[in-house]
Amino acid sequence: MSEDADDIILADLNDEDLVQQMFDDLYDGLKEEIEESVHLLLGRGWAPYKVLTEALVGGMTIVGADFRDGILFVPEVLLAANAMKGGMSILKPLLAETGAPRMGSMVIGTVKGDIHDIGKNLVSMMMEGAGFEVVDIGINNPVENYLEALEEHQPDILGMSALLTTTMPYMKVVIDTLVEQGKRDDYVVLVGGAPLNEEFGKAIGADGYCRDAAVAVEMAKDFVARKHNQMSA
Repeated sequence: MSEDADDIILADLNDEDLVQQMFDDLYDGLKEEIEESVHLLLGRGWAPYKVLTEALVGGMTIVGADFRDGILFVPEVLLAANAMKGGMSILKPLLAETGAPRMGSMVIGTVKGDIHDIGKNLVSMMMEGAGFEVVDIGINNPVENYLEALEEHQPDILGMSALLTTTMPYMKVVIDTLVEQGKRDDYVVLVGGAPLNEEFGKAIGADGYCRDAAVAVEMAKDFVARKHNQMSA
């Protein structure tokens, strides 16, 4: 390894180079470097929202695209997302103070009977990386858990995950309950997990089937943009 690769002094970089370096550091999952760079940009007078969108979301967009294209794999994406989380933990309280615009919000959880969470965690992290506020209700969720979380957080999107063919049908139970209660149209419902496919998503009445986390982010952005357009039309 060349000496200079190790000897980059982040504080010596101008803003543009620092943001480029952050893209590289996110890609490589370097959490401490990301935290240092976030502090540096804030110290230079950058607004928290600008740091979030231009540096962190900008970097995670590259990670997401390479994940989608099979250049990066789950372990690398989890490392990148963890580095992103480090930066986010610094920005979150500041963003709350400044009332920065959010991309949208999501409640996500794995369905009853299913304790798999790697895919769900990846979606949560990638969604946060895209500027969404995510409430993760964990694994093995009966319909009541989803309803409570939806009631409490009033998100734009409900995300459900299943990794077992035996737990897939439970997604329909949740959606049917929302229909019965007249609340189905209040949320965009996205579903995902290895055994699912587009036909299944349509059959149970979901708005979309996400084959992976990168697709989930693109779909979520698309639905939320449409929702906002309808509201302002």
